[in-house]
Amino acid sequence: MPAPNFEHLLRELAPQVLGAIVRRYRDFAAAEDAVQEAFIAAATQWPREGAPENPRAWLTQVAARRMTDQIRSDLARRQRETVASMETGYVLPAPEPASESGEDDTLILMFMCCHEALTTSSAIALTLRAVGGLTTAEIAHAFLCPEATMAQRISRAKQTIRESGVPFRMPAGEERGRRLGAVLHVLYLIFNEGYTASEGEQLQRADLAIEAIRLTRMLHAKLPEDPETAGLLALMLLTDARRTARSGPHNEIIPLDKQDRSLWDRSLIAEGVELIEAALKRGSAGPYQLQAAIAAVHDEAASASETDWPQILALYTVLKRMGDNPMVILNHAIAVAMVHGVGEGLRRVAELDATGRLRDHHRLYAVRAHLLEMAGESTRAIEDYQAAAARTASLPERNYLLAQAARLRGSRG
Repeated sequence: MPAPNFEHLLRELAPQVLGAIVRRYRDFAAAEDAVQEAFIAAATQWPREGAPENPRAWLTQVAARRMTDQIRSDLARRQRETVASMETGYVLPAPEPASESGEDDTLILMFMCCHEALTTSSAIALTLRAVGGLTTAEIAHAFLCPEATMAQRISRAKQTIRESGVPFRMPAGEERGRRLGAVLHVLYLIFNEGYTASEGEQLQRADLAIEAIRLTRMLHAKLPEDPETAGLLALMLLTDARRTARSGPHNEIIPLDKQDRSLWDRSLIAEGVELIEAALKRGSAGPYQLQAAIAAVHDEAASASETDWPQILALYTVLKRMGDNPMVILNHAIAVAMVHGVGEGLRRVAELDATGRLRDHHRLYAVRAHLLEMAGESTRAIEDYQAAAARTASLPERNYLLAQAARLRGSRG
């Protein structure tokens, strides 16, 4: 593995290098394999020898050589007439700029992966893998599906992209609009994985969150009048503003109502509020704008006790009507509990639990445990905290949930 200072650099460069290789060779699956080999070489050499002066060009050249080797091998195997000319002297193409059109390769790659030849779910999964650098397991967790199912979906998506012959360029007009929803969802999922890692020893993966914000800023600069793009950027900024306050010195989780709000980044909050207020004035609000508005209500409260829960409930009610997202339904139940009482909130959680949609997700158990604790039902709360801990692959979350259960047991004497 590369040293920590190289890990962030490699993650940032990965989609840019992949974009350059895809643009040059027009074979997505083969390009991804070549880039992976280039990054393995970098992970081996750079910690020992130091990073090259131009890391992106170095990676692109190594990946291009891998592609060339593969092309030669394929041509030799097929015994094409061009084998002789390829063997007598193949010259690697000179390194190209990020894009012939001046666009960032990463953004173009995202729109390519979100091609209409793919279903929305497959496009999002492929983009998370190619651009976000998420593992298949992490993507499966985001989609609430088995890892094997997700692996098959990504493999089929690569095959579809290869067969479609989609050009490597930024789509325009209606074509861009048709793909935009998937691109926004990809950015949203990348940020979420960065803000709260689904597995491992770290609560947050700041590099992922920062990259998601960078790409969303880039997209917003290109589409300044699109309210949902602005809403998504606002949501990221308003959420990321709390990052420093979310964990303690030993990586322990600090819940929102216990956070030191003086640690929140007020400049990010101000920027996010300005973005969402401007976006909401443009017309009917979409899901990202509503989530950003909810985040703004939390961020603008001077203390947890001053949070405007009726407004949050109203926003979640509108958001809930827009789709059938179980996480939105769960968050709506929390808001119901804060406004109409914990009993009503628990009733809503029970309704969601009965559907079985979040049966294996730790968050349903964690929310119910918290509400049961508020209701004074400590025995059941302990059971649910333990059940939640058993269902998360995140060590900080597991430690927090087990600590909550232990605290309740201790309080009962």
